[in-house]
Amino acid sequence: MLRRTILVFLFLFLGVGSAFSAVNALKIEDIHRVMERLFSFHIENKELSPLLVRRAVKIYIEQFDPEKAYLLESEASPYLSMNDRQVEQVLGRLNRRDYSDFTALDQLFQNAILRAQTIRGQLSEQMVYERVEADAGRYSFSSQYARSEADLVQRQKGRMARFYAFHSARANLDAIERKSKVYTLFEKKVRRIEGNYLFLNADFGPMAPARIEHLFSVRVVKAFARSLDTHTSFFSPEEAYEMRLSLEKQFEGVGVVLSEGVDGVMIAELIKGSPADMSGQIKVNDLLVEVDGKPTSQATFEDVLEMLKKRDKGEIVLGFKRVDLMDKQERFFRVSLQKRPIVMKEDRIQTSYEKVDGGIVGKIALHSFYENGDGVSSEKDIKEAIRSFQQKGELKGLVLDLRENSGGFLSQAVKVSGLFVTNGIVVISKYGKGEVHYLRNIAGRSFYNGPLVVLTSKMSASASEIVAQALQDYGVALVVGDERTFGKGSIQYQTVTDEKADLFFKVTVGRYYTVSGKSTQIDGVIADIVVPTPYAPYNIGEKYLEYPLPPDHVAAVYADPLNDLDEKTRRLFQQRYLPYLQRVVPFWKRMLPTLRQNSAARIAKDPKFQSFLKKQDKIRARLSGIPVNTIDEQVEVGMEDLQMKEAVHIVQDMIELEASEGAAREAALQEDLLPTGS
Repeated sequence: MLRRTILVFLFLFLGVGSAFSAVNALKIEDIHRVMERLFSFHIENKELSPLLVRRAVKIYIEQFDPEKAYLLESEASPYLSMNDRQVEQVLGRLNRRDYSDFTALDQLFQNAILRAQTIRGQLSEQMVYERVEADAGRYSFSSQYARSEADLVQRQKGRMARFYAFHSARANLDAIERKSKVYTLFEKKVRRIEGNYLFLNADFGPMAPARIEHLFSVRVVKAFARSLDTHTSFFSPEEAYEMRLSLEKQFEGVGVVLSEGVDGVMIAELIKGSPADMSGQIKVNDLLVEVDGKPTSQATFEDVLEMLKKRDKGEIVLGFKRVDLMDKQERFFRVSLQKRPIVMKEDRIQTSYEKVDGGIVGKIALHSFYENGDGVSSEKDIKEAIRSFQQKGELKGLVLDLRENSGGFLSQAVKVSGLFVTNGIVVISKYGKGEVHYLRNIAGRSFYNGPLVVLTSKMSASASEIVAQALQDYGVALVVGDERTFGKGSIQYQTVTDEKADLFFKVTVGRYYTVSGKSTQIDGVIADIVVPTPYAPYNIGEKYLEYPLPPDHVAAVYADPLNDLDEKTRRLFQQRYLPYLQRVVPFWKRMLPTLRQNSAARIAKDPKFQSFLKKQDKIRARLSGIPVNTIDEQVEVGMEDLQMKEAVHIVQDMIELEASEGAAREAALQEDLLPTGS
C-alpha cells in the first residue's frame, strides 16, 4: 500500500554535472554575506545570537557524525556543553569573521576519520570470515556518543554489517571473495564522503585549496542556516537540481538511474516512458561497462557520471554486460539512446476506481504539488483524472489520497483546493513584520462537489495540509486517516527553482493559515474519522523536529474582507467574486456521528484490520520499552491497502446519507405541496 520509494539519485538522470567549479565556489569571506541574506528574510531570527551559536555548533558536529560512529563523548562534549561565557566568546569571534572554532572542529573530525579508517581496515579482514554480519539488526543506532574506542569499534562494525546485509539480500554473497568485494565497496563509498573533510581524497587525489575552502564554507553556512529553524536550509547546486526535479517532475536525459554495486556501475531503475525504458533492451541490474565506446571498468563512479552528462550531443551509446540466468553466460550489448525531455508521470499521480451502485468511486493518489513551465501541474492532472472517471460511469464519490504527500508549490495547493470549492480564501499568510496576504480561489465554480474524503497520514505535510484543512474548513470534505497530519504550517522563500540564482536556499519567512484562521503548525490537521495508517505508532511530525516555530492563529475570513486589494480591484471583486463565495457546508459535520460509528463497526469486524492494529500495538510497546511478548502475535496482513478500503467505505456511506437526505427533502417538499386535509 505504501508508494514505491523512488531512488533519490536524481542527479544521475543525466541532467547536471557534479564537478567542482571554482567560479561558483564559496569563500570563507562569503559566509557572513550569505547569513546576512538569510537573516534579512527570516521571520524571527535577524542576527547571530548565543542561542544560534549553540545550535550551529551542535548541527555542525551532527552533519559530520549523524550516526555517532566517529566521535567519542569526550571529544564532542566540550563543544556541546559550552557555558555562557564560552558561547559569548565564540559569538565574538564569529562577529569578527573568525571561524577558528569550526576549523578546530574540522581538525577533530579529520583525526576521527583516520581513526575510523584504521578500525575498518582491521575489521574488514576479520568480518570476511565471520557470520556476524548476517545479524546486522543487533547493531542498533545510538543516540549518545561512544564512551570508549571499543564502543567505536562496535559502531563501525555495525555500519559494515548493515551494508553487507543490504547487498547480501540482493545477491548471493556467501563466497569469501564476494564478501571481500562488499567491504571494499563499503570502504570506497565511505571514503568518498570522508574525503570532503580530508586534504587528500581517495578518488580524486590532493584537494585543491579552493575546494577545501568551498567545502568548509558550505558546511558552516549549512549549519547556521539550519540553526534558524527546522525548515531553513542552504543547498549546493547539485542538491538544488534534485529539488527542482522533484517539484517540476521533468528533466532531460535518457532515463537511467545508476548505483554503484559490487561488480561495478549498474542500472538501479529505468524511468517509465523514457528512451531507456522504451528501448526494451535495458534491464535493472545490467552492468554499465561502456559509454560512447570508452570502457568504464577503471573509472570512478563520479567519472562514469561525468561521461554520461555530456551536453554537446543528443545521442549516447551505452554498453552493457548481462549474465543470462539460464546458462550463466555473460553477454555484452550496446544500446543507442537519444536524450530528450522526460516527464516523471509515475511520481505524479495514480488513479483507480471502484464500482458502486449506480456509478463509481474514484481514487486519486497525489504525491506532491508540482508545476513546470511546460503546463504540467497537479491541478491539471487531477482535473484530467476526474474527467476520466466521468467517462467510466457516474462519479458518485471521490477519495483524494495525500498520505505520503509532503508538499510542493503553495500556488498548486490553492488551485487543487479550488477544484472542490467556489470562490473564497484558501490560504492566509502572515510574515515577519505582521503583513497579511490572502490567496484566493476565483474560479467561480467547483470542478467536483460530491462526497469527498481526503485521506491523510502523519506524513502528509505542508501543501497537503493546506488542502486538507481548507476543504475541512469549508465542510466540503471529510479528513480520514491518522489522528493528525505532520504539522508544518510555515512558509519558505526559496531560490531552488531559479536555475540562474547565485545561491540556493530556502528560508522561513512566514506562517500560513486556512480560511478558519487555524494554523497547521505543530498540531497538523485533525482527522474527522481516525483510520490509522502504518505511520500511526511513530513519533512523526513537526513537534519532533529540532527548532520548529511555535503555533498561533488569526481571525477567520469566511467573509472575505478584500482589504488587501486596491480600490479598483476591490470594486471588481465585490461584483464578480463576493456573490459566489463558498459557503460552509454543515451537512457532513452533522453526519459525523453516524459515519464514525459505521467506520468503527467495520474496523472492529475486519480481521485483517484488527491484525494490523495488533501489529501497531507491538510497535508502540517496543518503542516505549514494554516487552513485546506481552502482546499477541499478529496475523499476516498482506499488502492490502486497508486505509484506502475503509476510505471508500466511508465515501459509500456518504453517498447513501446524501441520497437519503435528498429523498427526505423531496418528501417534505411534496408534503408541503399537498392540499390541506388530503
